[in-house]
Amino acid sequence: MWGKLLGVCFGFMFGRWVGAIFGFWLGHLFDKSLKQDFDKVGGFQGFFKGDDLHQRQALFFSSCFAVMGHIAKSNGRVSEIHIKAASLFMDEMGLHGEERQEAQNAFRAGKESDFELKQAVQDFKEVFSRRYDLLQLFLEIQIQMAFSDGHLAPQEIKLLKRVSQLLGVSNTHFNFILKRYQAEFKFRQQRAQQDGEHRYRAAQANTGISKEQALAVLGLAESANEKEVKRAYRKLMAQHHPDKLVSQGLPQHMMEVAKKKSQEIQAAYEFLK
Repeated sequence: MWGKLLGVCFGFMFGRWVGAIFGFWLGHLFDKSLKQDFDKVGGFQGFFKGDDLHQRQALFFSSCFAVMGHIAKSNGRVSEIHIKAASLFMDEMGLHGEERQEAQNAFRAGKESDFELKQAVQDFKEVFSRRYDLLQLFLEIQIQMAFSDGHLAPQEIKLLKRVSQLLGVSNTHFNFILKRYQAEFKFRQQRAQQDGEHRYRAAQANTGISKEQALAVLGLAESANEKEVKRAYRKLMAQHHPDKLVSQGLPQHMMEVAKKKSQEIQAAYEFLK
């Protein structure tokens, strides 16, 4: 609709009624083929709401660590494993000095008894509502924190489901993301044991990496055919493309997180090939 309306207005300004007709046609093409991509970067709201990239990145950063802290304390106390996982996560991001202190402060704020999870996630959702890939990555990072000790406690699962609901993620898709991450975690552990040029062949022979596990990383069942594998791979790679996510509001420091997820997806796909 917006494409047609603007096309007619600008067309009439420059070419009267002939220009208006031409503008309507161009607007129709815009509405039909470019609307989805336009919405991903915020649509017209991006022009009129003063949407600032740095503000979005700061919100993603603080919200991410605060919710991580809240989930880490879901069982009453933060375990040494969760503290180590948070520290390693900061190391991966290359956080030092004031930036690391800000992350630690946000993590501690999330552990406080008066931390309002609902309000924090809703505020996050309001800013990133049109950027579904970032909402999903946010949820994946929370799952990663909760799963840092190799298993999920009932209270952790309950909180993760709550976060996914507040983000607008359906229960079915939450279970899909959770299952895929668990497969990715195991796949990464087994791949880490392998060195050298023939990593994937050796992994299959020596550590039990299977076709089923690699398919699970892509969110597929063992019955998936080659076409379905390629489609899932391309979709996941697009969702986790670091440059695209940074342009939508992912902090530069968290680019490494997206890169690692892309590498695991790539590794699973290469293994299947």
